[in-house]
Amino acid sequence: MLLGLQAVPSTAQPEQAAAAQTLTWTAGDDITKYTSAPTTAVAGQATIVFENSAATGNTTGMPHTLTFVTSDPEFNSDVQLNILANPNDDMGGRHTAEVTLTPGRYFYHCTIPGHGSMQGILVVTEGGGSDTTPPQTSAQVTGAQNAQGEYVGSASVAISATDEGGSGVDSVQYAIGDSGDWLPYTTPVVVDQVGSHTIRYRALDKAGNVSAEKSVEFTVVPPASDDTTPPDTSATVTGEQDADGAYFDMATVTVSASDTGSGVNSIEYAVDSGTWQAYTAPVMVHQLGTHSVRYRATDKAGNVAAEKSVQFKVVATPTPDTTPPVTGVTVEGTKNSDGAYIGNAKVTVSATDEGGSGVDRVEYSIDGGPYLAYTAPVVVDRAGTHTLAYRATDKAGNTAAARTVTFTVVSSQVPAPNCPEFDERLTVIVGDVDSGVPNRLTNNRCRINELIEDEKEWTSHALFLKHVKTVLDKLLKEGVVDQREYNAVQKAARQSGIGRPGQTEGYRKILDGSPASFAKWQQVGGGSFGLNADGSITSGTTKGGLGMLWFPERKYGDFSLRLQWRDDAPGTGNANAGVFVRFPWVHDHPEESRPEWVAIKYGHEVQVLDRPDGDMYKTGSIYGFDRVGLAGAGVTQKGTWNDYEIRVVDQHYSVYRNGVLINEFDNTGGQDFVPPRSDDPGTDGRRFASGYVGLQVHGTTDVISYRDVRIKEL
Repeated sequence: MLLGLQAVPSTAQPEQAAAAQTLTWTAGDDITKYTSAPTTAVAGQATIVFENSAATGNTTGMPHTLTFVTSDPEFNSDVQLNILANPNDDMGGRHTAEVTLTPGRYFYHCTIPGHGSMQGILVVTEGGGSDTTPPQTSAQVTGAQNAQGEYVGSASVAISATDEGGSGVDSVQYAIGDSGDWLPYTTPVVVDQVGSHTIRYRALDKAGNVSAEKSVEFTVVPPASDDTTPPDTSATVTGEQDADGAYFDMATVTVSASDTGSGVNSIEYAVDSGTWQAYTAPVMVHQLGTHSVRYRATDKAGNVAAEKSVQFKVVATPTPDTTPPVTGVTVEGTKNSDGAYIGNAKVTVSATDEGGSGVDRVEYSIDGGPYLAYTAPVVVDRAGTHTLAYRATDKAGNTAAARTVTFTVVSSQVPAPNCPEFDERLTVIVGDVDSGVPNRLTNNRCRINELIEDEKEWTSHALFLKHVKTVLDKLLKEGVVDQREYNAVQKAARQSGIGRPGQTEGYRKILDGSPASFAKWQQVGGGSFGLNADGSITSGTTKGGLGMLWFPERKYGDFSLRLQWRDDAPGTGNANAGVFVRFPWVHDHPEESRPEWVAIKYGHEVQVLDRPDGDMYKTGSIYGFDRVGLAGAGVTQKGTWNDYEIRVVDQHYSVYRNGVLINEFDNTGGQDFVPPRSDDPGTDGRRFASGYVGLQVHGTTDVISYRDVRIKEL
């Protein structure tokens, strides 16, 4: 892989340019130095070869890079080169690049972390110069010596160089030990590590001539000391880990030592049963399996710390989990002879994940409602036929396809709770103010919001607040709410304004003409509604198609829904629209992928259509179930606002237009829900006992306006 390669034209004159040349670097298993590297070159075109393969001694698959540094002002910066090579890449670890070199020095190194000691300098000369004589070098070792000529505490090595060839000394370099890297020499080299040492040195002139390598050898011994305490040592292991603490692909061991007496002289380490090695940089262990890294340190007084070790395991990075969890369900309870559950049914959902990441969450939905977090078996005690959908998601983000289970609950000897209102919202909402308190069941099986009775017609705000206080006092005493929740509901009641003038009808406005009220509604499917300056909304403002604007804030059971509608269809035709009631949550429905059809198939549409021809279901009809003609609907002039009231109690529907009852309809199936056929609402007449409300739009030609939508629980 070749990254960031840029060739810059040479500044040399054509007659001085060198012939094409090939410069080769190689790497192997060693992470401290390149296996081979050029030291000199001449200005002009050059082919850079970097090989890190089995042929060059790499048996571990370790990647290496060859990078030319361009940010150090001491070196040339006109060649941008960064080659990554490993034996298993597409090139088999051998890569080439064409560059143009200019006179001077290039500093190169390996950019992979932990390989910082793999570095060097490439000297480039003009070529064709007259200076062919390398510099002369010498070195002097100074410091306090004992009778044996050993240096006590430390030794200082000063290196000098002169050039008689005429071009002048360009740089002086030194290296510690027989295999140490060449480093630039600027000041005397101080060596204070106890032991025998070799300092190698050389010099380069500006014509590129390199002097013969020389060296000095000496021994450093510790000064007299009463230090008898060995150094303190510690080690840490770092890297990306799995849930069991194993390291993915590589573990890095960092060893540290400190000594308050004579000072740390050296640190050593050994991997597993290997030999002791000098520790100079963090140790990276790539081989899969369980490992032990031993370590110790010696101070300058010769005290050796006791051997310590760290243990760890290296594993391969697992294959990504793309398999969703497997889900299952069981329904338990006492059944009658028809297989229906008496009183209640307990639904238990299970999920397992074989993909490796583990199950993150399980969710369920009852009767097309929103998905909720599953934490414990779900007990369903409302009479009727129910469908529970369930799904699970693993920690890799894979979600299992939703599955469903359908069952029927029939009444037991325990009567249904006699609650003042019906309110299944998740939190206690008083009027339009959300207290944030969970709308939990109380001891009498009614929910908190149902006991608040904010839908009731109150003659004064003070009387409503007194009622709320009485309810909360009882709930606090029974432990249903705590003091913080008590205060939150009481605050919401004060802010609601219920019982004040203008709110005595008992209806709650869910579309009052304000942008904030309109924002609580949601458009699904085709079509659209826009908010007008007078507070009404009109369909077909931006796009056409069949769709619905629905109110997802809460479900309603028995209610009176009142609104005004106006036929604004262009030309002489009439708009086709309707009002949907008692349909389930439209998103993620287990049996229907298009949310706008959930209302059609699982709720009831109260038709709006004053057209004399076309569809047989006219204004006031319960679409697909109970037909009303224009004579019974009481048609008004197009462009006129009409009052509409839809009153639903149990399974009895009453439709009023401008105060006149134009239709009554009884569902033949009672409260038991039976899904209709897939392509149409069907004719069975059976629907849910509670649900959401929505406003239908047919398209850009069926333009209709609505305003002042309000509802009251009955």
